[in-house]
Amino acid sequence: MIHNVQNSQDMRNISEGEREELSLTAKRLMGRTLTVEVSVETIRNPQQQESLLHATQMIDEIVSKLLDDLEDSKSHLMSLYGACTSEVPSGPVNQKFQSVVIGCAIEDQKKIKRRLETLLRNIENSEKSIMLLEHSKTTAKQLCNNGND
Repeated sequence: MIHNVQNSQDMRNISEGEREELSLTAKRLMGRTLTVEVSVETIRNPQQQESLLHATQMIDEIVSKLLDDLEDSKSHLMSLYGACTSEVPSGPVNQKFQSVVIGCAIEDQKKIKRRLETLLRNIENSEKSIMLLEHSKTTAKQLCNNGND
């Protein structure tokens, strides 16, 4: 915005002194804005911090088992997600996880829900990719078998 003022057509229509004064003011303001650092942190009490840690550990535990048993891990993640949503879940709700999440700060609850949504979406995309690969392998085998006949 400050650059827009400096480079605007209006700057050409004012006197040299005013232009110089505005230019100096713009430079000073740019210097100030470049020294400002904005940091947004979620303020948590000790109980909220503990709840966030516990919820994260519960999710991480399921994620660590993801490669061993995709379907079971997916259903566990869905039950955790059901605990985070205000809508009627399509499956079971993990009551323990729900009580842990309720103990978290509101901002953390949103982040936990987004993380679970992302994990579930990634699993869904992985399943689709696997199905496509399997389908292409089957099609390739059929083409090879038909070529040998």
